[in-house]
Amino acid sequence: MARVVYHLPDGTEQAVDVPTGQSVMDGSVRNNLPGIVAECGGSCSCATCHVFLEGAGAGQFDPPSDEEAELVEFLEGARPTSRLSCQLIVSDQDEVHVEVADSSF
Repeated sequence: MARVVYHLPDGTEQAVDVPTGQSVMDGSVRNNLPGIVAECGGSCSCATCHVFLEGAGAGQFDPPSDEEAELVEFLEGARPTSRLSCQLIVSDQDEVHVEVADSSF
């Protein structure tokens, strides 16, 4: 299990324990956190679970697949650190910080 700290668009943060094998998206959705919509339910087809991984967090997950990279490429507000939280599978990390993208623009 890992503690995932979600830095939300309104400036607040929420910490959630996410079991190993679940995604960062699952942790957000199961705890009713705002910002990660997850319309496709985690099938890497809608990009409504956009987050940013800064610093050490980027190295804690597998690199993006070609499919994820294509979706991220066309997101408004995408950065080099953009990822889809449905593709970020929690392993033995102690703590992970993700910034939830502001989907209001």
